[in-house]
Amino acid sequence: DGREYPARLVGDDPDTDLAVVRLDAPNLVHVRLADSENLRVGQIVIAIGNPFGFQASVTAGVISALGRSMHAQSGRLIDNIIQTDAALNPGNSGGPLVNSAGEVIGVNTAMIRPAQGICFAIASNTARFVAGWLIKDGKIRRSYIGVAGQNVPIHRRVVRFYNLPRETGVLVVSVENESPAATAGLREGDVIVSFNGEPVSNIHELHKMLMAEQIGVEMKIVIVRHTEKLELSIFPEESRSPD
Repeated sequence: DGREYPARLVGDDPDTDLAVVRLDAPNLVHVRLADSENLRVGQIVIAIGNPFGFQASVTAGVISALGRSMHAQSGRLIDNIIQTDAALNPGNSGGPLVNSAGEVIGVNTAMIRPAQGICFAIASNTARFVAGWLIKDGKIRRSYIGVAGQNVPIHRRVVRFYNLPRETGVLVVSVENESPAATAGLREGDVIVSFNGEPVSNIHELHKMLMAEQIGVEMKIVIVRHTEKLELSIFPEESRSPD
């Protein structure tokens, strides 16, 4: 509506391309953050932003894929990205991606040029988690193991044979050279099912576990490799900060 307010930066997180700002505007209405774990491919989505300075522009599309990975400006891989064909342009970044009920399911972040119809958003669950820590501490200090992953189902026979607590895990898509994961012996194609004694069923759970207290401490990571269950020792390092 054209109103302007002074604001201050509470904290930012280049690893997820997110930031929190604080402003004194008690009459503003907030939007509801939906649970991004409930999203489905093909679901209708709406992107809102100010592309090229055109305020409150709206584009619509569908969710093209879930669980994508992409590089943030810091160089770190962001996992669990939403891919959509809702048109994004410069000025859309930071705007909300909402569902048909008007709930925020993601934060628009990037597009691929010159391709058309390939745009990305940070999932709302990731945004909620990051915002909570930024509000509390002004920054996020993370541990890091050096894998890119995506959520996958685990074959029921494997779940029953090993009495796994969850039917999904995190598929290791790639392993960084000389990373803690590489040193521990993780390989592409492994499925992470437990970290530090806690079950891991999705990327979001694994990210929540990789915090400062794990830096340099031996952790046990349980994986399924083909049909074999293995327990490996891993020593997370502090996430590299951007220069």
